[in-house]
Amino acid sequence: MSANTPAAAVRSEISSIVIRPARGGDAEAIARVRVDSWRETYRGMIPQAYLDAMKLEQSRALWEKVLTAGSTAVSVFVAERGAEIVGFGSGNMLAEPKHGFDAELSAVYVRREFQRAGIGRRLVAETAVALSLRERGASGLIVWVIAANKGARAFFERIGAELVVEQAFQWDGMDLVEAGYGWRTLGALTVSLPGVPPSGTIWQ
Repeated sequence: MSANTPAAAVRSEISSIVIRPARGGDAEAIARVRVDSWRETYRGMIPQAYLDAMKLEQSRALWEKVLTAGSTAVSVFVAERGAEIVGFGSGNMLAEPKHGFDAELSAVYVRREFQRAGIGRRLVAETAVALSLRERGASGLIVWVIAANKGARAFFERIGAELVVEQAFQWDGMDLVEAGYGWRTLGALTVSLPGVPPSGTIWQ
């Protein structure tokens, strides 16, 4: 989808996207979205050599393990257009609360050409709803972003997350700074996203 794509065609593509729970067979497509998103988003924030060395197969194996583990503490959703996955979101319950939050949004990535169309918001909302419906449902949700990632910070602020903390951390030997954003109540998150459809439905 390019800047020259007719508006009607763009609306048609977006309106055909389905948000549904991820399955084991989605692992490779999820991995591809993640690796491509990292290489596009974190250029200049993370050493280029690290981004270039990311392996699709390693990421696929990780997501296959997550999706086939049968854990009741994890929820993963994908955004699908036809047979193509264009984004995904993942969250999990925390064994111990962090900064007063009992669940974590561990990932939300959408292919660049499908961003700013509400897909990321829907993925976050679906993940929040799923975690809140667990046997010991989540009451709050925290998400971590690299502090220099202004786009991600603006996205989470737009959908009602509050800045909780900024702190130094290490990732694969790299010294970075992360920002933690959170929603103290999941009801507030889902209410701020009106019309969240049931999983597996086409939304407009």
